[in-house]
Amino acid sequence: MTGTVKQQRQRRGAGGPLRRVQIGNALSAFGSGFTLPYMYVYVEQVRGLGSMVAWMVFTLFALAALAVLPFIGRGIDRYGPRPVLLAGTALAATGAFAFGHATGTPGLLVSSFLFGAGVTACQPALATMIVRCSTAATRSHAFALQFTLVNLGMGIGALVGGQIVNVADPASLTRLFTIEAATFLGLALVTGTARMPRVQLTAVHEKADGPTGLRALVADKAMLRLCLLAGLIFFTCYGQFESGVAAFATSTVHTAPSTLGFAIGANALTIVVLQMFVVRMTARRRRTTAMAAAGLVWLGAWAMALLAGLIRTETMAATIAIVSVYALFGVGESLLAPTMGPIVADLAPARLLGTYNAGYSLVKQIAVAVGPAVGVLLVGSGAWPFYLAAMAGCTLLIVTLALRLRPYLTPEQDNAAPAVVHTVQVRELQTAA
Repeated sequence: MTGTVKQQRQRRGAGGPLRRVQIGNALSAFGSGFTLPYMYVYVEQVRGLGSMVAWMVFTLFALAALAVLPFIGRGIDRYGPRPVLLAGTALAATGAFAFGHATGTPGLLVSSFLFGAGVTACQPALATMIVRCSTAATRSHAFALQFTLVNLGMGIGALVGGQIVNVADPASLTRLFTIEAATFLGLALVTGTARMPRVQLTAVHEKADGPTGLRALVADKAMLRLCLLAGLIFFTCYGQFESGVAAFATSTVHTAPSTLGFAIGANALTIVVLQMFVVRMTARRRRTTAMAAAGLVWLGAWAMALLAGLIRTETMAATIAIVSVYALFGVGESLLAPTMGPIVADLAPARLLGTYNAGYSLVKQIAVAVGPAVGVLLVGSGAWPFYLAAMAGCTLLIVTLALRLRPYLTPEQDNAAPAVVHTVQVRELQTAA
């Protein structure tokens, strides 16, 4: 049998489970877009509990991620991603349903924690499933498709959810969270029942000894540097996307909310249109080069934000500049989608794949939690020039860290040489999950 035929069979072999995983990613994203934008207004206005309780709800939602992620990684490594995904969907469905029916502070806080813990558990489980269903040759495409479907799902979810929400009618919000609970049950049914194929492992995955758990992450210099880079990326881009930049656009540039919605739509459209083209382009280049290029594109976005601030009295020109900021963010995100997830997968020993994905998710959650607090604080205090300068400085640091990561990666991990795939019998990966 020729190598080409083998590769075709490998792609077809994982096609069914991978499609189900990607559908699950879209369902999860749809649920997030469906309710997350409306959690604040539900607590603060619909239930009339005030902004402080709403802040506590979001804080507990974020703290749930920090509480469960260390255990999630260990659970994936020991039992496989399917049981963890099923547990996560059960928690998320319970939390979403209870959140929609809670009327007092204690109920909202408890359900918010369950909700956040469930959503957090699903993310590394789905990422591990993508790795299990893909090969070194198809992994970048699989992660890029995941990113596209996530953005599309969140956009559609927010659009549909917005048509259901009626602040004057509490039942509309209860209906919203009940529907989201049903989407998590759908995720369990579609993806949680998919059988994972045996993994095609690269040489780095063959290591069966060494430290375990978080100690393995600390001992892995390449993973530590990647986590530092990822934290900066999520703090500077994703942590500012719907907070600092939105606050700057509305309070400093005086962009209308409807225009801001158009700008966010331009970001999603940019990702959907460019993603598959970018996958083909990055397939022939180093992953560290793609990450550095994303930083340069975002530097252009911050330059456009500065231009919008300087010409904010020119309404049309400032509006175009703000829309360009979000579109340029989308270009950078498209460059990152085929790179970050595959590097984590290539760095992880097979027995610690869940731990590495969970550690990466933990860094992402912390950065996304801290980013809005810093951005809104600086913009709200009127120090928007310092805010833009600080974000531009962070973006330059992203470029530097991406290039300095290169010596710590093998040519295969950096996509600088064809990946050599070995089929290895690894006991940890032969679980029913």
